[in-house]
Amino acid sequence: AVVQRRVRGAEAEALKVIPKTLMQNCGVNTIRTMTNLTAKHATGGTSWGVDGDTGDIVDMKSFGIWDTLQVKCQVMKTAIEPAILLLRIDDIVSGVKKMSDIEAEKMAGKFQQQQPQEPPAEE
Repeated sequence: AVVQRRVRGAEAEALKVIPKTLMQNCGVNTIRTMTNLTAKHATGGTSWGVDGDTGDIVDMKSFGIWDTLQVKCQVMKTAIEPAILLLRIDDIVSGVKKMSDIEAEKMAGKFQQQQPQEPPAEE
């Protein structure tokens, strides 16, 4: 449960990039506008967004702008798939590195075995 909460929190933070970028393109104060928008969403207003012309926070229903669940699901899928691919590649590269370390240790062990051992010194 804790892991899922952390994953969802990371996804939410990543998705904040979209409105922040749109706000920057509008030329508004990104931090202030994002804070106000988050406050609107926290009070139960799920249809609030930023007007691209004025930079004001407005109810998107009044503008006639609707996002369908299907579009949101596709956006999430499109964003998560490359991230998973990158993580898999990282695991593969890490695995290759680990195998080379193992091989190096084996070679070092063989080298030590091949070195002639000096007899113990007699007293």
